[in-house]
Amino acid sequence: MSVTLSRINASAATLTKNRTEGSITPQSGMCVTCVDGCVGMCEIGKSAYRGHEVIYPQPFGVITTASEKTYPVDYSHFNIMGTAVGAHGIEADSDKAIFPAVDLGVTFGHDKGLKFRYPWIIPGIGSTNVATNNWEGLAIGSALAGTGLTIGENVVGMDPESVIKDGRVVDTVDLKRRVKLYKDHQREGYGAIVVQANIEDTRLGVQEYAIEQLGAEVVELKWGQGAKDIGGEVKITNLKKAQMLYERGYVVLPNPTDSHVIKAFERGAFKEFERHSRIGMVSEESFAKRVDEVRKAGAKYIFLKTGAYRPADLARAILFASKYKLDLLTVDAAGGGTGMSPWRMMNEWGVPPVELHSLLHQYAKRLTERGLKVPALALAGGFTFEDQIFKGLALGAPFVKLIGMARSPIAAAMVGKTIGRTINDGQVPVNIERFGNTKDEIFVTASALRKELGDEEFERVPTGALGLYTYYERLGQGLRQLMCGSRKFSLEYISRDDLASLTHEAADISGIPFITDLDKVQVEDILNDGCGPATRHESHQEIPVASKG
Repeated sequence: MSVTLSRINASAATLTKNRTEGSITPQSGMCVTCVDGCVGMCEIGKSAYRGHEVIYPQPFGVITTASEKTYPVDYSHFNIMGTAVGAHGIEADSDKAIFPAVDLGVTFGHDKGLKFRYPWIIPGIGSTNVATNNWEGLAIGSALAGTGLTIGENVVGMDPESVIKDGRVVDTVDLKRRVKLYKDHQREGYGAIVVQANIEDTRLGVQEYAIEQLGAEVVELKWGQGAKDIGGEVKITNLKKAQMLYERGYVVLPNPTDSHVIKAFERGAFKEFERHSRIGMVSEESFAKRVDEVRKAGAKYIFLKTGAYRPADLARAILFASKYKLDLLTVDAAGGGTGMSPWRMMNEWGVPPVELHSLLHQYAKRLTERGLKVPALALAGGFTFEDQIFKGLALGAPFVKLIGMARSPIAAAMVGKTIGRTINDGQVPVNIERFGNTKDEIFVTASALRKELGDEEFERVPTGALGLYTYYERLGQGLRQLMCGSRKFSLEYISRDDLASLTHEAADISGIPFITDLDKVQVEDILNDGCGPATRHESHQEIPVASKG
């Protein structure tokens, strides 16, 4: 049976819709009857007058976006397996093996020097407006929770107050602020602030500056992301800023120094410039050289993030990460996005999560069998809740230590920030007002956090950070419950055996057995009352059938 996986020609992401919403041709996404005289509500129609602007999700700067495509296999095609027997990581005692006793802490890095309270990380929030406008909540919330946060690409290049001399950054405002917000709220050494770099950042010397001037210990090299196969891009509504970015070496479209373009912009023919980053060109030689450069600059830990590229690129990523002794490799699968990825690319490009993550496990296992050391791995690509986090950790066990999430933490921070604004305005929405009118009443984690921090420090915590912190608290408790049900009381015990495939296709892709194929050996042993399959086969004894009474 043929199934349409993609939605075409109409989406909330591009602010478009079909005229005949109930009658749409699945192959093209067009209305079954396209009428002369329609004003162009669909993506084709909007493209007829706004052209390339419709490539991107809208409105830019206040949204995050992810693919609408339905993949043939996803993480819902697996179920988590529990058991009624035993416990791992704690005494098998009903009074001791309770879910609050589950340890969610994770340590990793070449010296096991990185420690997180939760097994997840935000893998890259860069120069987009939605990141900048919510950084306070993301940084403070992550630091208080004791998890990792990655400062994404182009932050220095986009900062009009950055001081750049001879092509190298010597001072910043935005990057300095981002690092400081996290470090000022970090507790007991848990978590990490990570400074990422793409090709433009590398040319500017961003990571060297962050290490030497801002005290950053962790840097991340970036090959790409799951949302797109090109460099990052943003919209620019200010002519002077567009010209500044052009002068700093970015690709800016249309050319903001062209007199005809300037006149067109000033008369309102278009309202936004596009700033694009260049694509990287990976080679082992250049990779090795860059790793050596940041090590010599003083980086204590080095990460690599790669995207949803073809399997050969994934193989290069894990081999290079192993060979050059990196501390973490993050693999971001198709479909995700936090900023302004081209909409059709986001839907139709790259290897989807289950397939990419299954290949990663295969490759990690092969390298280990060769005697090579594989760094800690992180999976990203649409994770939002504790069940998915458990499944990702289990699918990639024992190599996967972290799950990368970006859109859902941003959503939590945005909601927290919005609630704070309604509290200040005295206009708390009815659906929230039933919990109260103050942040102590509304945020369920507030009282405990106030006790931990003290009144003075707690009052300085923005509600965006409370939103993220509280969302993480929910994920933590939910994950503890799932792990307790599987009798796994610390993360090191989660295994692929904790999952079952619900479809044969998922089983074929992942290597996770189909649900009725689980435990066959154990079942035979149990039903033979302790006599193993071999004994039964050799004796040719039949299992007696119980009588009907």
